Amino acid sequence: MTRAAAIDCGTNSIRLLVADVPERGRHTDLLRRMEVVRLGQGVDATGRLAPEAIERTRVVLAEYAAAARDLGATAVRMVATSATRDAANRADFEDMVLATLGRPPDVVPGREEAELSFVGATASLDVAAEAHGSEPPRPPFLVVDIGGGSTEFVLGDTAGVRAARSVDIGCVRLTERHLHSDPPTTEEIARAEADIRAALAEVSAGVPVADAASLVGLAGSVTTVAALALKLPAYDAAAIHGSRIAVADVRAVTDDLLAATRERRAAMPVMHPGRVDVIGAGALILWVLMEEFDLPEVVVSEHDILDGIALRLARG
Repeated sequence: MTRAAAIDCGTNSIRLLVADVPERGRHTDLLRRMEVVRLGQGVDATGRLAPEAIERTRVVLAEYAAAARDLGATAVRMVATSATRDAANRADFEDMVLATLGRPPDVVPGREEAELSFVGATASLDVAAEAHGSEPPRPPFLVVDIGGGSTEFVLGDTAGVRAARSVDIGCVRLTERHLHSDPPTTEEIARAEADIRAALAEVSAGVPVADAASLVGLAGSVTTVAALALKLPAYDAAAIHGSRIAVADVRAVTDDLLAATRERRAAMPVMHPGRVDVIGAGALILWVLMEEFDLPEVVVSEHDILDGIALRLARG
């Protein structure tokens, strides 16, 4: 049994999982945390991480490092993804992490990010289906992880990953590029959708998406859309994990979010404050990819790259 601490630092949020991981079978969560620090603030336009964004991240990372120590984690890994890969001053960020955590971050390429997401997302699908009283989703799985700066597409099955592609569309990146009005205009939405479809053409060139029997969706944009589609009175991870949301319901939620003012989005009971500004773009990515690839439903997973990091850390 390994007590592992996994930290995922993306474009929008930084998250922590401390878990006991056996040599095989399910891992047991001891602590999960998520804070929105918006590390990728402005990076699409400037190519650099803003000093204030690095400082916001440092404050939360110091709390995570202390929590991991207090819980007795014996293996620690921090993975940094899209915003850090893109930044000209990524050395400033890496120096901060080394000073705060005691070890540098692993700034992973898109392919490894995709593989870690796949491992984390698919490890508990059968258990989640059983909790919902439904049949387990069928492989091959197309696992889609919608992040702040990039989205990962991974096709695989119980034997592992067959193909993967990371593309530079994410909820923060698209919002900063296109969705400037409150609510966004028809023209802004059309430009964002054109960006998404262009990226999906890249995905199709490298991933045989038509082979997928089940779409599995990860990360905060997908889980928030699911919570809204399920009409939950408050965010409920247990109700969301393993739920199946039809493409028509994803479209309805997306249309509502893009038509809503910031004030109305913020008032939605399942909405995390850090997602208010970017959830419209995240929902649009999910709906467009389902429509483009003719996928009738999405199986929603609360487990993702964090779980993949912990599992790989403990088991190799």
